[in-house]
Amino acid sequence: MRLDDVDTSDVQVEDQRGNGGGGFSMGGGAGLPFVGALGCRGFAIIGVIAVIAIPIFGFGTVASVLMGLLGMGSLSSGASQAPTQTQAEQSAGKGCEANPLSKQSCQVLALGNRTWSTMLQGGYRAPHIVFYAGNGRSGCGAAQSAMGPFYCPQDEGIYIDTSFYDELRTRFGAAGDFAQDYVIAHELGHHIQKLTGTADKAQAAQSRAGRAQGNKLQVAMELQADCYAGVWAARNKDRMEAGDIEEGLRAAHQIGDDVLQKAAQGVVVPESFTHGSAEQRMTWLKRGLESGDPEQCNTFGG
Repeated sequence: MRLDDVDTSDVQVEDQRGNGGGGFSMGGGAGLPFVGALGCRGFAIIGVIAVIAIPIFGFGTVASVLMGLLGMGSLSSGASQAPTQTQAEQSAGKGCEANPLSKQSCQVLALGNRTWSTMLQGGYRAPHIVFYAGNGRSGCGAAQSAMGPFYCPQDEGIYIDTSFYDELRTRFGAAGDFAQDYVIAHELGHHIQKLTGTADKAQAAQSRAGRAQGNKLQVAMELQADCYAGVWAARNKDRMEAGDIEEGLRAAHQIGDDVLQKAAQGVVVPESFTHGSAEQRMTWLKRGLESGDPEQCNTFGG
């Protein structure tokens, strides 16, 4: 995707790289809830590779983190409250120029802010992006590289260690700039889910549900974030380049629960899915890409 002319001067950034981050302390906010609570929402590549897993948000590597960041949300009416926590050292555009991958991430977010502010007329509030290396801190507790990119609803921040992009390419076989763009667009999709109020409704529904139904709600939230990522791309189709769609669909396939479970444990356990199969993730990303309409992202089946 062509992003070279996207201005990032209004992107709110916190750069935690080089300051030690805060390690694995439980620092403010919601901490690390048990799996099943709809808290931080993430790209969740490794998220569902194990039936028996550490109750940690994030996806990370097989060796370090076995349970993924939990996603949620859908497009519906309802206002949300502004975050009560603040992030240190936020400033417009600061940190975006640290390296090309940081700049690309900021450009995707800047373009996403413009796109969604048009669709959510008067109801859009831009998130901030937080870069960290190795260890960091968030309003949802500790951030670690093994957790992968995630969205924290408590402080409305998108968190990423940009070294993840290398892992996306080398470990998961999802190369290309649009595969990387998809990561940020997916996390922004979770922010839209919070702004529209569906995140709160989904969390309330999951609190009343059993594990199986809770997992189904979880899958619906993640697939909707995929669809929203496709909507974002469709609304900027004039910037799309040859091969972009294939890169995005390849990434969606490679992070399917079934693909990850098969690679990690040799068997697939559908009832444990929390983010959707490869086919589902590709289908919903493609629906967003083809329609450009967030109303077509009803992953709840009516």
